[in-house]
Amino acid sequence: MDDMSNLDLPLARKLSTFIELKEEDLLMLTRLHENNRIVEAGSGLEHQGAIHHKAYILRKGWVFSYKLLKDGARQIVDFQISGDFLGLRSLLLRTSDHSFEPITQIEVSEVTKEHLKLCFEMSPRLAAALLWAASRDEAMVVEHLIDIGRRSAIVRTAHFLLELGVRLELVGLADRNGYHCPLTQYLLADALGLSAIHLNRCLRKLREKNLLSFQGGQVTYLDFTALTRLADFDSDYMDHEKPILH
Repeated sequence: MDDMSNLDLPLARKLSTFIELKEEDLLMLTRLHENNRIVEAGSGLEHQGAIHHKAYILRKGWVFSYKLLKDGARQIVDFQISGDFLGLRSLLLRTSDHSFEPITQIEVSEVTKEHLKLCFEMSPRLAAALLWAASRDEAMVVEHLIDIGRRSAIVRTAHFLLELGVRLELVGLADRNGYHCPLTQYLLADALGLSAIHLNRCLRKLREKNLLSFQGGQVTYLDFTALTRLADFDSDYMDHEKPILH
């Protein structure tokens, strides 16, 4: 472990939204963060179809998860940020069901099935919080399906960037002014089911409407209230209000 205290761990900040972490929970969380490594941008982390795979806690950096079709086509499923669990669902499956690739240099903590089993046995409260995090991730994937299937291009772009801002704010990496965002337009377009050209037009329209700017790796909210109204954005599905368990 480095000099980051237990409560400063992004995953601890995130899980504290659901549960008030007690000393024994934090000790178990520390154990989950013991096996750390640095992975460079563009390196394969886990691959779809792999066996004997691991899960990871993302401590620093950005990752994208994706599925590959037999014809080589790629669909980005989501982006992962500090405090996210990578491959938690796949850890319980015989083979990994999707791939992960770092967008930036990342720091991860490696988690095995044995770590997870110990967590469920020794710290049921922490285990419940991890299940909450997995349920929340599933709720976001459902919202992304709605983005692609029912929302217009400009609305889905605004909605997705607002969601990303809420996620980053939870771990101290964003505020109501905006956030740093290393995503290229090609990556974002892939996630939104748009061409890069179409996405560029949507971002230009949002800027011209004086709602949002995404330039130089920075998302800036120009009018947060109006942007939220345009996107019909309600963060209730992200379940960030207050701890449920004490």
